[in-house]
Amino acid sequence: MTGIDEPNELWDDAVISDLPGKMLLVGLTFLDTDGKPSQQEQYWGRVIGVDRRDGIELMLQGSRDGETFYLPPDTRWIKPASRGDYRLRSTGEVVTNPDYTVSFTVQKSES
Repeated sequence: MTGIDEPNELWDDAVISDLPGKMLLVGLTFLDTDGKPSQQEQYWGRVIGVDRRDGIELMLQGSRDGETFYLPPDTRWIKPASRGDYRLRSTGEVVTNPDYTVSFTVQKSES
């Protein structure tokens, strides 16, 4: 098991060093206990903090302006965004030229 302060494949310092102040477009897909998509959410905001333990902190914009949101400390899914307009399905908002995109799938566990 990798300790939180040791290098690991989830945390890429090269990616992290470029994130502060950048615009990040986030997509979350939630799966039910059978593994079928049950909900999708999209957010966007500026990266205001990065921490190997706490994750990546965003100050959200748009319909969730002023809220903070934490992503897990996992940089594998953060990708440079192609230039252009991105329409959020959940709100209809248009985000123009974000710096990065990231998407995660969240599996609901049986209680």
